[in-house]
Amino acid sequence: MADTQTYQALAFTAKGTSRDRVTLPADLFDGTVHVPAMHQAVKAYLANQRQGTAATKIRKFVVGGNQKPWKQKGTGRARAGSTRAPHWVGGGTVFGPTPRSYAQYVPRQVRALARKSALNARARENAIVVIDMIDFDSPKTKLMKALVDRVGGGDKKVLVLTHGAKENVFRSGRNLPNVHVLPYADVSTYHLLWSEMVLIEEAALSVVEGTSGPQTADRGPQAAAKKSSMKATAKAEKKSATAAKKPAKTSKPTVRTAKKTAKKTAKKKGT
Repeated sequence: MADTQTYQALAFTAKGTSRDRVTLPADLFDGTVHVPAMHQAVKAYLANQRQGTAATKIRKFVVGGNQKPWKQKGTGRARAGSTRAPHWVGGGTVFGPTPRSYAQYVPRQVRALARKSALNARARENAIVVIDMIDFDSPKTKLMKALVDRVGGGDKKVLVLTHGAKENVFRSGRNLPNVHVLPYADVSTYHLLWSEMVLIEEAALSVVEGTSGPQTADRGPQAAAKKSSMKATAKAEKKSATAAKKPAKTSKPTVRTAKKTAKKTAKKKGT
């Protein structure tokens, strides 16, 4: 489901002072919210966090049990070949868990669609806040807490997206249970849906707006015609350059031509 309206977000200065609202990039915030793609991305993210190290021992890996506990016949008891059989106490486990990978693969385009949908879902809820810049001279949890409170995220789960990796900002927010700091390029659908407020640096949005995909000028029939003409020109130039490199062909007399010339010369001499 998509609508064509543009989204605006609250904006703050680096010190947390409110300023004019900012219009979010239309190519990214176009109203697209694809719930199945978000579900698939979140399910894969949670599955990929699993280590898959659960393991049990089958009977051949359990220590002991190499000797037959009693002879086959004559005791009156049921026949047994090992004390490590599955029905014995201390025996091996049947069909128990073994180390495995829970990793799930999600196609790149589906991941991009899910991430875009999550951003649009937060934009619909007016949960996206833009800030000029976030940077600290040294890691200080107190500074991060004060900034989050000033932008209105004191009692909310806040996802802080920085323009590139900023260690001081990350270390300032890691002790706050409701604050998560990530570079904008590394954010996932799970983190966006986990948050109740998304605080984004304005520089990150501008980079995304300028490099969000192929430009529209490179598409359409005119662009295709221009591309084909450029290919034809390049091919012609390559052909002419190849022809210039080749030496000019000189006509060499063949054996047949030489024989004919010799016969004509002999006839003239005979006459």
